[in-house]
Amino acid sequence: MAKSRTDLSSLKALGATVAAPGDYDPSILDSFGNRHPERDYWVAFTAPEFTTLCPKTGQPDFATLTIRYIPAKKLVESKSLKLYLFGFRNHGDFHEDVVNVIYDDLVKLLKPKYMEVYGKFAARGGISIDPFVNGGVGAKYKALAAKRFAEWKGVRD
Repeated sequence: MAKSRTDLSSLKALGATVAAPGDYDPSILDSFGNRHPERDYWVAFTAPEFTTLCPKTGQPDFATLTIRYIPAKKLVESKSLKLYLFGFRNHGDFHEDVVNVIYDDLVKLLKPKYMEVYGKFAARGGISIDPFVNGGVGAKYKALAAKRFAEWKGVRD
């Protein structure tokens, strides 16, 4: 039988009624302790209805956003992540910027062993933009980051 968790009292969104954010706000993100920090394992989130705005035209840009990471001491709480991502619906930024901002915010919060963020944006004006960012800490995870980055073909998968 699993031991009861005692480290969840600081979570703000989980179990509460929380209004959707009006704009991008990284303070919405919550984390909790990883009970298996000695083990490498993947955590993946896919947001097939991610939306942000073009900073020039205000037109919506739609994407499937994929976040994958190997946790160290912390994990991101999924409801807070959903609210955080929802905040981009009224936020104007280019695709490349959005993917890098999400990566930076999650790395700052979690300090994972390895993380990658991939935005598969729908075509607008006959062209799609699919940014990918990744990184790792320590030799093992830096090598993983270099390998995955080199193998990423930038194609629609």
